[in-house]
Amino acid sequence: MVVVIAVVSAAVWSSAQAGTLGFDFLSYDVAVRRFFAGGVLYDQSFDYTGAFGLFYYPPPFVLLAAPLAALDPTVAAWLWSGFLVGAFALGIALLPVDTRTRWLVLLLGGISWPLVYAIKLGQVGPILLVTFTIGWRWMERPWRLGVATAIGTAIKIQPALVFAWALLTGRRRAVVAGLAALGVFALLATLVAGPSSWVDQATLLARVSKPIDTPHNMTPGRVAFELGLGVGLAWAIQITNWMLVGVLVLVAIYRCRPVASYLAVAVATQLVSPILWDHYALLLLLPVAWLLSEGRRWAVLIPLATSIVLVGGIPPIVYPTAFWVTLLWVVRAGWIAAPGTLPAQASPGAGAILVP
Repeated sequence: MVVVIAVVSAAVWSSAQAGTLGFDFLSYDVAVRRFFAGGVLYDQSFDYTGAFGLFYYPPPFVLLAAPLAALDPTVAAWLWSGFLVGAFALGIALLPVDTRTRWLVLLLGGISWPLVYAIKLGQVGPILLVTFTIGWRWMERPWRLGVATAIGTAIKIQPALVFAWALLTGRRRAVVAGLAALGVFALLATLVAGPSSWVDQATLLARVSKPIDTPHNMTPGRVAFELGLGVGLAWAIQITNWMLVGVLVLVAIYRCRPVASYLAVAVATQLVSPILWDHYALLLLLPVAWLLSEGRRWAVLIPLATSIVLVGGIPPIVYPTAFWVTLLWVVRAGWIAAPGTLPAQASPGAGAILVP
């Protein structure tokens, strides 16, 4: 706890002194304030992601950011940073693993660059960490799994893949509950932001989602391009990456234990993203926690590979490699050798498998 508090506090303070605290959050804040002042919510002048002022999250995100728009932007940035720290702590506290593993993951997360960078930027990674943790801990509780997935999807689109997982594994009540909650969020967002906001967001998202051309992102295609490969070959690698992730997730769903298939999907939600920022690796703490609880002590190397002590010397290829290593080992650790019914399908007593 001392290490986490010291590292995060130092990062937040130094960022505040440099005037960069909440860089991404202030982009959302500017968009919301502009909208409430009579302007547009989605500025269509951007061609690439990563620039200040770009907001392209789904309209329901406005419901989360709107209350802070009533405050001074600097105050709002500080409160948002504190909220993210609390979200990270909550996500770790809810991990369905033994106490020793939970403390270890707290330490690994506290010294990881993805967490520090997410909080410095004001990114939503810690919130997604909570929603995925809730889904893992209570995957046999339809309303908890469904609503947690709905909240994650309302913030960012990628967690919607969990709905597909739930449907394929027989958790239909969770799908119904989640879609009902998501429908409420969508209705409220439509009433606030207007029906056109959905089209505007989709248009902007399609234009700025450039996995090869976007600098500083860590998609396999972009990494290949930066290593000197041509655009065509880089695109081939990126498309192959998406296809292999899809295949491996299906294998996990039909051949692995429920917890492994769920965590494989959680990793996939980030690995199939058109843009893969380094702070997305924060979500790897979830499968790392499970692997550690299963006795795979080497899993500590995954977050250590992106720790703050290595910042400045981490090659971009480390990030997609970390995602792929994690995904492959989750599938391997959760593999069920004996053929039979769908191992990931909900069944009486399945909860005994889910919580170590």
